[in-house]
Amino acid sequence: MTIREQTEALERQTLSPYASLSVNSQGRDHPDELCSIRTCYQQDRDRVLHSKAFRRLKNKTQVFLAPSGAHYRTRLTHTLEVQQISRTVARALRLNEDLTEAIALAHDLGHTPFGHAGERALNQLCPEGFSHYDQGLRVVELLEKEGKGLNLTKEVRDGIFQHRVEGKPMTLEGKVVQLCDKIAYLSHDIDDAMRAGLLSEEMLPREYTAVLGDSVRKRLDTMVRGIIDYSLNQPKVDMSPRVKEAVTGLRSFMFSHLYLQSEAKAEEGKAQDLLKSLYHYYTEHDTELPREYVEAVWIRGESWSRAVCDYIAGMTDEYAINRYKELFLPQPWEN
Repeated sequence: MTIREQTEALERQTLSPYASLSVNSQGRDHPDELCSIRTCYQQDRDRVLHSKAFRRLKNKTQVFLAPSGAHYRTRLTHTLEVQQISRTVARALRLNEDLTEAIALAHDLGHTPFGHAGERALNQLCPEGFSHYDQGLRVVELLEKEGKGLNLTKEVRDGIFQHRVEGKPMTLEGKVVQLCDKIAYLSHDIDDAMRAGLLSEEMLPREYTAVLGDSVRKRLDTMVRGIIDYSLNQPKVDMSPRVKEAVTGLRSFMFSHLYLQSEAKAEEGKAQDLLKSLYHYYTEHDTELPREYVEAVWIRGESWSRAVCDYIAGMTDEYAINRYKELFLPQPWEN
């Protein structure tokens, strides 16, 4: 019996009857040789972790655009926090931690430079529309490994696409990530906003902190327990109604006081103008796109605008800024 088979047997013995077992995976689009050590979900986790798209997350905006401090979250540190919280919940509920981890690590691979501001800009520009969850699927199915994709299991790809608020994940593990994504960003965005002096504990609505707690640590603990206590030994994963109501209210407060109307967003218009300039430039100079994006147009029969959006979406904040400087700003003369 291989190590993988031993792990699969252990899953059958120890996991919840509602967990997603590795042996029951709906598989990959392209048949792949089974690993003698890792289950299919462990393979998916490793493929995501070693992908170029994952590494680029370290230089992509979470909320604070181009922060000067080293302690503000980036898209990568957000992803790692989602991973940690999701695994805590999955372990408590005896769900498949490997599947949960793979989805958590991959859930934001489709994000643009400059966070949701970049996403909104590309959605306005691309005739086919643009969303980071759709783009996440394109990354793992089409763009990584020079157009070959990562060939992930259906369960992980579903978790990527369905992690948005209105999504309906096919697995309980996907639902865990969907909830823990919201828990993570609500918790750490408040922490970052307090670090920046944009919020204080006293500014948070008392009706919500009375339920969730009066510190970042207490709120995180309450939200995690709100999922575990409500979902333990149940065929569904959700948050207790009282906690969910407070989370929804606090999230609305954050949208009105930080995400949409705050000093943290002051530079977003410039970032969007930058991406729009890059988009128009590359749609007019398509031969300057990297080879893999040009080939995608011919091989898959997609539009140039789609290829341009793929290229721009994959940029880090710094790379996008540098490309803009090279294309639109005068360069100093060097003899």
